[in-house]
Amino acid sequence: MSDDLAIIIPARFGSTRYPGKPLALLRGATGEARSLIERSWRAAVAVAPAERVWVATDDDRIARAVHQFGGQVVMTPETCRNGTERCAAALAQLGPVAPVVVNLQGDAPLTPAGIVPRLVAALVADPAAAMATPAVECSASLYAHLLADQAAGRVGGTTVTGNSAGRALYFSKRVIPHRPADDPEGHRAVRLHLGVYAYRPAALAAYAALEPSPLELAEGLEQLRFLESGQPIRLVPCPPPEWDCIELNNPADLPAIEAILRQRGLA
Repeated sequence: MSDDLAIIIPARFGSTRYPGKPLALLRGATGEARSLIERSWRAAVAVAPAERVWVATDDDRIARAVHQFGGQVVMTPETCRNGTERCAAALAQLGPVAPVVVNLQGDAPLTPAGIVPRLVAALVADPAAAMATPAVECSASLYAHLLADQAAGRVGGTTVTGNSAGRALYFSKRVIPHRPADDPEGHRAVRLHLGVYAYRPAALAAYAALEPSPLELAEGLEQLRFLESGQPIRLVPCPPPEWDCIELNNPADLPAIEAILRQRGLA
């Protein structure tokens, strides 16, 4: 598997919602603080050898932090508008490193390691798909977290809907499909989208050549550019993990993520 993929972790310092987010410190089970980018890198090297994992950034502070913990860096332009464009820019420098390129976003350190092999296998088995990405069954507790973010006006996790053929129909920062607030089983209809993508290199290059699409701009979700340009996205169903895969989107997410790190015994 490791020869079939390369993992790129896009990371930028200037996040609108959370400036400096990749260098935010999270404490794990031992109480030791590690940066978000280091924890994301550790999640990546649980799947692939360190020599096949790169952090793509445009910021010297992030690059220094990555070098300090032993990771590889590809410096990319400040003009990259999202993580997919940054992965494309990194791959343009790295060359043909693998037949499948995985984008493991730098704000998702709780991503289960088993998801990446599922994505790679699904993409290889579906030649028509431009990329593959996970759709995870939503637990009741995670559903409550998503609804709380939505009610408070915070931008939280992303949800996704698909068709019976396993193709993505839409992604949103709102909780979709809508369920009545008093439905105790509402979470069962919701699929969480995790920030992991497996691309074919040609599809990644084609994406970077397109202008941002209207829905992409409206939602702030890069994957919608694939859908609006007619490129199929393979949804890969994944069972809910034993922990909630909360992304670090806002400073308010820090305590919840740290609690899960302690629960899992991660240093």
